[in-house]
Amino acid sequence: MLYSVILPTYNERENLPIIFYLLDKTFTEHQLEYQVVIVEDSSPDGTLQVAEALQNSYPSGRIKILKRKGKLGLGSAYLDGLKQADGERIIIMDADLSHHPKYIPTMIQTMEEQGVQIVSGTRYIPGQGGVYGWDLKRKITSRGANFLAHFFLNPQVSDLTGSFRLYDRRALQHILPRVQCTGYAFQMEIIVLARKEQYQIAEVPIVFVDRLYGESKLGPREIILYLQGLVHLFFHT
Repeated sequence: MLYSVILPTYNERENLPIIFYLLDKTFTEHQLEYQVVIVEDSSPDGTLQVAEALQNSYPSGRIKILKRKGKLGLGSAYLDGLKQADGERIIIMDADLSHHPKYIPTMIQTMEEQGVQIVSGTRYIPGQGGVYGWDLKRKITSRGANFLAHFFLNPQVSDLTGSFRLYDRRALQHILPRVQCTGYAFQMEIIVLARKEQYQIAEVPIVFVDRLYGESKLGPREIILYLQGLVHLFFHT
């Protein structure tokens, strides 16, 4: 079984070598076959050069780099990355060290034992998942986003906006082309459509750690896009 990790990057020069080291360590220790697909959106900080240096340091095919002309968005990054990925199972995660690869073996085990098509990392199982390094404003924003999603959409998962997930390739290929939302609502729409298509979803508790290097991409525009996406899904699903 080959696992493909899709890593969208924009200004992740400092984080990329660390996340790749942690990925390689995790997969190697658990004797799992993997590849990493880096979807690079023309970062001005030299992320591409770091990715190419990593690519030259590991066996051929371990790292694929997809160079894109400009910051084209998360949804299209996953679509384009999926076209380059060879794995039967697809992992999507952030490149900024917020998602620790140590949770991947548990996600894989959960998929195998429960026979689900999607395993999502959750910050919001009481007493298990959590966040570290967020200020009060960020915590309220995240909790508020999840509360609104649960109230209007009833997705039957605890963390609808999380972006650390393991997918069966066929399920992701079926869902991704139908996603219309952008920004943080993109992750929400994937779960809503998966439920509608009766794909099975399981959750694994994770601790989300705020980025050490670089700046968060969450801003007023992303919040507005999320609310627009929520309204769209409420009326169209």
